[in-house]
Amino acid sequence: MESLIRLRKELHKNPELSGEEFETSKRILAFLEKYKPDEIHTEIGKTGIIAIYHGEEEGKTLLFRCELDALPIKVVNTFEHQSIYQGISHKCGHDGHMAILCGLATELAQKKLATGKVILLFQPSEENGKGAAKVMKNEFFKTLRPDFVFALHNLPNYPKNQIVVKKDTFTCAVTSLKIVLQGKTAHAGEPENGINPALAMAEITQKFHLLNQPKLEQNGFALITPIYSSMGKKSYGVSAGNGEIHFTIRCQQNEEIKKLKNTREEKVNAISKIHQLKSTVKWIEPFYANENNAEAVGLISEATKKLNYALFEKETPFRWGEDFGLFTAHYPGALFGLGAGLETPDLHNPDYDFPDEIIATGVKVFYQICKDVNDAR
Repeated sequence: MESLIRLRKELHKNPELSGEEFETSKRILAFLEKYKPDEIHTEIGKTGIIAIYHGEEEGKTLLFRCELDALPIKVVNTFEHQSIYQGISHKCGHDGHMAILCGLATELAQKKLATGKVILLFQPSEENGKGAAKVMKNEFFKTLRPDFVFALHNLPNYPKNQIVVKKDTFTCAVTSLKIVLQGKTAHAGEPENGINPALAMAEITQKFHLLNQPKLEQNGFALITPIYSSMGKKSYGVSAGNGEIHFTIRCQQNEEIKKLKNTREEKVNAISKIHQLKSTVKWIEPFYANENNAEAVGLISEATKKLNYALFEKETPFRWGEDFGLFTAHYPGALFGLGAGLETPDLHNPDYDFPDEIIATGVKVFYQICKDVNDAR
């Protein structure tokens, strides 16, 4: 545990943004070298790593994933392991998730499984939703074909070491929408000679808001949130001729978000036409819903009970997106939660820090799943 905590703090101190996790990968590789994986593969999705441990005999193939990247969030912590970069920090707990997966490596190295194969995936670029897709396109990864895929995420506002599970959707499908409107610039004293996008931007925002159904416990959950907008320049003699507005869209299931994307794009085009604007719609940063497999959830629950940890079965999904959803869309598997404490700051908050006390819990649950699947005779 001491070495895992040192690693976690070192990772926290040296964060890197999505797609730039080169030094992070080097630190992970240096740690793994002490625990001799049977196979190790680098540059997976650019900066990712795959380490594989084989059992004594053939069996099931299990994949466990963590994330490498940090966030562009200002540092306010003053502890010794605070980020050395003022505008970059591990405020989602990926440093802790990496420590947990490295802890699983130590267990697999020291207590070899009787059967099967375990794949440890250190995935880049989770925060921008691009990493899982890059990994899936990797030619080596395509050969692996895991029987089950697993990942965890720490959860502030849940008791420390509590395991949180849910069948079906665990985290929502999320995508972002960038709308660019092009009109015609004119003198501010003669706006009728131009085409200003202000009214169209206001109408799009209002129409999107009216379609919100923000209650997860009801059918048709949809949450459309304004994120960013800009229009014209700070030149008070000029009526703006262009504008830009961004939203995020969330639904419970992958099929639902496909339908909502089509209707929103149609609405933007219709409003733009009424206001004589040219519109461009671009969908960015997609996150698949984590639609958990019932058998995989059962394995997590059984492991939790054997280890005497508290188990909580959640009734509604989390609203946030998680890149692991692309894996559960292709393989049986599940994402589950690990309670980070009732007093821990929320994820993505500037004062968040992963609680080291829960590292051992994550390691034990992951390893128990391995034993239950591949040591069973």
